[in-house]
Amino acid sequence: MRRYNGLEPGDTVLYADLDYDSMQYAMNALEVRRGVEVVKFDVPEPATRQSVLDAYACALEANPKTRLLLLTHVSNRTGLAMPIAEIIRMAKAKSIDTIVDAAHSWGQLDFKVSELGADFVGFNLHKWIGAPLGVGFLYIRKGRLADIDRHMGDEAFPETDIRSRVHTGTVNFAAVLTVPTAIALHEEIGASAKQGRLRYLRDYWVHRVRAFKNIEILTPDEVGLYGAITSFRLAGKTSKADNDAIVAELRDRHKVLTVRRAGVAKGECIRVTPALCTKEADLDRLVDALAVVTGTKAA
Repeated sequence: MRRYNGLEPGDTVLYADLDYDSMQYAMNALEVRRGVEVVKFDVPEPATRQSVLDAYACALEANPKTRLLLLTHVSNRTGLAMPIAEIIRMAKAKSIDTIVDAAHSWGQLDFKVSELGADFVGFNLHKWIGAPLGVGFLYIRKGRLADIDRHMGDEAFPETDIRSRVHTGTVNFAAVLTVPTAIALHEEIGASAKQGRLRYLRDYWVHRVRAFKNIEILTPDEVGLYGAITSFRLAGKTSKADNDAIVAELRDRHKVLTVRRAGVAKGECIRVTPALCTKEADLDRLVDALAVVTGTKAA
């Protein structure tokens, strides 16, 4: 984002509470680097497709100098899958560029880049594609390359070559060489099959615990707004200490691995992320553990 050159002093850049930390930091850095105003707003909770669209529409209306909008396809905090295409159309109608963080969506959801309508998208390969840490790729729509400055003044590739925008030095060749195999496995399983399996596993536990007392499921059941990831919060438990304690209890007492997520406007939460290899029995153990943790069932 710091190499996006479409900003002038006095412009506004916009992002939401559910966007990834490092992406937020990059947006914040633009205040000093480009002299812009950085505005953060909150995604409504609980979320619906319409409430999310309304929140972005209100944020854009309230900040008429916005020139750059950060969007996260699938939030690492709550698993909310944003209606990206609709938001991008909304932004383009106001001549606002969008940068999409698709780190968690490719391999978790079944979609094509062209369906998003985005000009700039970052992808990760180690999350849902299964390649090693440190590999990913950048998409820049043809015709928009000039709007991104060369990385560190790269001269190894022509200015018209996208590789000049991602200067890496000496790469980890061992990691890169695994990418074709990882993608081949992804294609052999199929994006639709992966999405279907992950949503099934997610629904398997979520639909059973929604009725538990003292639990708030932060990720909606609305079609298209979720994949594998779902986060929850126990009523009144919004602090780091609260959620660290719950994660520790689930891990140490019930042998269930979850992670605490910070940064959600209404308080910290706990994320559950089944994988393709997760079994129903694993999720039965999660449901039983949450019954105890929430006080729905006696310990």
